[in-house]
Amino acid sequence: MSVNMEEGRVVMSSSSEYTQDGSVDLKGNPVLKSKRGRWKACSFVVVYEIFERMAYYGISSNLILYLTKKLHQGTVTASNNVTNWVGTIWITPIFGAYIADAHLGRYWTFLVASIIYLLARRMCVETSRRACWSHAWSPPGVDGRLLGVRPIHRAWGEGPPGLGKGMSVLILSVSLPSLKPPQCHEADVTKCQKASTLHLAVFYGALYTLALGTGGTKPNISTIGADQFDDFDPKEKSHKLSFFNWWMFSIFIGTLFANTVLVYIQDNVGWTLGYGLPTLGLALSIMIFFAGTPFYRHKLPSGSPFTRMAKVIVASIRKWNVIVPSDPKDLYELDLEEYAKNAKVRIDSTPTLRFLNKACVNTGSSHNAWMLCPVTQVEETKQMLRMIPILVSTFVPSTMVAQINTLFVKQGTTLDRAIGRSFSIPPASLGAFVTLSMLICVVIYDRFFVKIMQKLTHNPRGITLLQRMGIGLVIHIVIMVIAFLTERYRLSVAKEHGLVQNGGQVPLSIFILLPQFVLMGTADAFLEVAKIEFFYDQAPESMKSLGTSYSMTSLGIGNFLSTFVLSTVSHITKEHSSEHKGWILNNLNASHLDYYYALLAVLNFLNLIFFLVVVKFYVYRAEVSDSIKHLTEELKEKKAVVSNQVIPRD
Repeated sequence: MSVNMEEGRVVMSSSSEYTQDGSVDLKGNPVLKSKRGRWKACSFVVVYEIFERMAYYGISSNLILYLTKKLHQGTVTASNNVTNWVGTIWITPIFGAYIADAHLGRYWTFLVASIIYLLARRMCVETSRRACWSHAWSPPGVDGRLLGVRPIHRAWGEGPPGLGKGMSVLILSVSLPSLKPPQCHEADVTKCQKASTLHLAVFYGALYTLALGTGGTKPNISTIGADQFDDFDPKEKSHKLSFFNWWMFSIFIGTLFANTVLVYIQDNVGWTLGYGLPTLGLALSIMIFFAGTPFYRHKLPSGSPFTRMAKVIVASIRKWNVIVPSDPKDLYELDLEEYAKNAKVRIDSTPTLRFLNKACVNTGSSHNAWMLCPVTQVEETKQMLRMIPILVSTFVPSTMVAQINTLFVKQGTTLDRAIGRSFSIPPASLGAFVTLSMLICVVIYDRFFVKIMQKLTHNPRGITLLQRMGIGLVIHIVIMVIAFLTERYRLSVAKEHGLVQNGGQVPLSIFILLPQFVLMGTADAFLEVAKIEFFYDQAPESMKSLGTSYSMTSLGIGNFLSTFVLSTVSHITKEHSSEHKGWILNNLNASHLDYYYALLAVLNFLNLIFFLVVVKFYVYRAEVSDSIKHLTEELKEKKAVVSNQVIPRD
């Protein structure tokens, strides 16, 4: 689409061959719909996510067992270290979203983050070089005499050519005896030798290097995928409605592999190979993404969303005593041509958060950007602020998700995991049922539920995104009630068999935990998918990456909240217990996880009430599918007015 001004007239032309949402190629040229974008481009993004999630969950799913069994940390400490790391993984994307929206764009931010990621890992491995050179150690089953010090360094310090170095450090820390405490078989791991400062520095240094790298990749990859569909093309927009479902589908395919194959390898073969395969997956995912470069559509950065929002808030405060005119037409706004020529969407003034409208009241005293903002900028700010209460309502369910890789896994270690005579299921593998449940529910939802509800509600999505999220919140309450009842039963059986003090294995199958894992996947199919789509869909066009980062921030804060709740409950219950034992101990048979799960069920119920109140007052962002059409009509009307006017000449 192009807009030209000729002697005061507006001339607009558009071609159905090109995208109309402002997307361009890497050189900034308009893109042909037939050449770039759509499902062809999305296929690279979706496959990338499969391998990337395999790498991430290959580490996180079983991390609590490594911390307890190998680094000899207690239940509360290990659980909190897992949630703190996962929280960091999900918090850093908000900074990557800022860089993408404000400066580099999504593709280039992803590229730079990948380079920094690899360079940072290179630096990390240099800090561990001395440990590699000073210990002529060989992997289990390999004669150390066949491997000199230098070959050991090459094999385990550098890794295969092209692979990242942060994962190499992680492999070192789980492989070299000098980088972990000696093996211990005490039932109470707190009685074993603790990990030294060096052990923890190398291990956590590698983990948090990974977290730093995800900050630039995670908020942009899903947004890049959604950008491959033109909102102004009805057919492409309809495809975008299914994109986020299949995006989550790809995530859980990678998760399924991690929770089955990788977890089994870590528990039964070795941690070196168990972490080496995610390294390979990480390298493959990056290569796959860049292989799709010729097919991607790109959105140009539109300036810092934080600065744009700050200008509106500051201008409103500085003009707090200004009266907002009753007629929205009296508010300051840019000309239609400014939006049309940049393929931007102009947003009309709304009565919500009326105080911010003061920012676009033209007092005539100054046109400074920190004193006067156009209506569209004010409405963009309103929309980002309106989503914050919804964001807050997702913190508690994100705390529930954190239990999958922490307390749920620890529960599994106390139960009978034998299948037949020779196979023992790893506790973390139950996470695969979260994945399977979610995959099945997403397919049923997308292929059947939506079509049925479309006939009843006449909504293209079947039900609204907030309704879908609400169903997920209700399921989270059910999950914690079931977890409470299951744990109560497990403790009663432990007591009957005299296993409370010695912490022995309870004669119950690990599959008694299956309902809470299966329902967690069902809840994800509703809440997590809807959450990602909601924050992308409801964010203004110029702040999509920031909007997407909201859903990731939710998971990050949810994990930090899990750390806070678990630490607080552990501390308070120890202080007020007659024997100073508390609810969460290293010996789960002597603990009261049932009480803790009951508390989480109550928190979920209170959160649901808060969510319902917030939803009642939420105002959806207006659809933009027909914005170009409406803008064209407005410009034509303006053109007719200009043409009919008699312009005096000298």
